[in-house]
Amino acid sequence: MFKKFNLTDKLLFIAVFLVIIFSKLLYLLDYKLEAIFVGLWAPSILAFGIYLKAIENSKDE
Repeated sequence: MFKKFNLTDKLLFIAVFLVIIFSKLLYLLDYKLEAIFVGLWAPSILAFGIYLKAIENSKDE
């Protein structure tokens, strides 16, 4: 399943996973606003990954 992912994809998934974990940790430590702020980074990182993939695919054509 993971053979289709290159190194960049894997690093982006790891970054998103770490951001989500960090956000949950902040929330549990009662830094609720900071947790929400950090939690909003995950979709931004995924959107950046989609953008990079689109650029990569457009260069192949």
